[in-house]
Amino acid sequence: MPASTLDQLVSLCKRRGFIFPGSEIYGGLANTWDYGPLGVELKNRIKKEWWKMFVHQRADMVGLDSSILMNRKVWEASGHVSNFNDPLIDCKKCKQRFRGDKLLEVKLGVEAAAVLKLDQIEPMLRAEKINCPHCGNCDWTPAKKFNLMFKTEQGVIEGEGDTIYLRPETAQGIFVNFKNVSQTMRLRLPFGVAQIGKAFRNEITPGNFTFRTREFEQMEIEYFFDPSQSKWEDVFNEWKKASWSFLVDVLGIDPKNLRFRDHEKDELSHYSKGTTDIEYKFPWGWGELCAAAAYRTDFDLMQHEKHSGEDLHYTDPDDPTRKIIPHVMEPSFGADRIALAVLLDAYTEEKLEDDVRTVLKLDAKVAPFDLAILPLSKKENLICKAQELYKKIVQETDLYIDFDVTGSIGKRYRRQDEIGTPKCITVDFGTIGEDSAQGKKDTVTIRDRDSLQQERLPIGDLLKRLTC
Repeated sequence: MPASTLDQLVSLCKRRGFIFPGSEIYGGLANTWDYGPLGVELKNRIKKEWWKMFVHQRADMVGLDSSILMNRKVWEASGHVSNFNDPLIDCKKCKQRFRGDKLLEVKLGVEAAAVLKLDQIEPMLRAEKINCPHCGNCDWTPAKKFNLMFKTEQGVIEGEGDTIYLRPETAQGIFVNFKNVSQTMRLRLPFGVAQIGKAFRNEITPGNFTFRTREFEQMEIEYFFDPSQSKWEDVFNEWKKASWSFLVDVLGIDPKNLRFRDHEKDELSHYSKGTTDIEYKFPWGWGELCAAAAYRTDFDLMQHEKHSGEDLHYTDPDDPTRKIIPHVMEPSFGADRIALAVLLDAYTEEKLEDDVRTVLKLDAKVAPFDLAILPLSKKENLICKAQELYKKIVQETDLYIDFDVTGSIGKRYRRQDEIGTPKCITVDFGTIGEDSAQGKKDTVTIRDRDSLQQERLPIGDLLKRLTC
């Protein structure tokens, strides 16, 4: 059975080195999390698979890594300075602040809450008798706009520098580099630019572990196309399918726990003609994993051309007299949310004969370790043989291997199950020719995480089995 509460996964992540509370030895900092040795491997592998599928395996895609700090005019042109707001409400009794729309989502659903205007938030909270999560009272201030961007200062003298912002999304770095990328890479429409990077939003009510934090990582694509040559509906559907395929076919998330959700007309940005999210069924309800496709028309490039004075038109290489502003389709993935969904989806508790086994049934492509090598005991000649095998596999493959000698072999198997290691290789006394009852010399036992089946295999055949 899967985890029944988020606390079960949070406990495993802390205990096994996936995710730690940020600044923990100083009492922490609310809603900040550090990826531990296993967590960073999991997240990096998710990003690697994303880059492989959407950049390396496509002839129409290139990559970019733009700066976190950008000229503030970028955010004025994009509308973030004036329009990037959440509806903030205060509890009059305890003075705690919340996002009014998120409180309403719990009772009314995402779709119903999303269409409410700012002045409707507080009356709806009262009408639905939604109490303060902190003190339990239902006495709210009117909702007001709260800009989500983090401000900082650029300059050597405090108080005299220019105000700049930590980027709230990675997309604008792609738009301002559109001309540079298209010209240097000699790209023909349609083409896309992909980027993985940090973004920062001063969320009012972050929470639910790593689902909503103020610092997070995005994996975004801006796909440029000519609407006179490619119907936006066709491009839209292609990216919906590709986004779904990444989550299901590449990462192995159970499709039963995923759904598409089309944005209502009142949810869409004024320039958008359509957005569809893919949501995951988290323990607290459905939550967004990614925007499978968001049609931004030509808004972004037009805005940056207008505010910068730079010509951002694309010149048709087959007809130099034809210049257009391309339209854009944006698939946008949250790396942290996807990592959380992958962990939740893989978390399994199985009843064995006299025990309950906790196992992360991670897809082998994203498991932190590819395999573990386990000497049966701490006897010196066993450890030497196991280390020899470890070095051989590391030198001849790109597999990432754990070498574990702490505890009984049964406890080590359970530990590897809990962190999602697909295969374990046991080096025993048969391997070194001291006990034929355990197996022939120069053979090892390979154990499968999910089936628990064990197979005796000659060391000479091991590499072929592990890399096929």
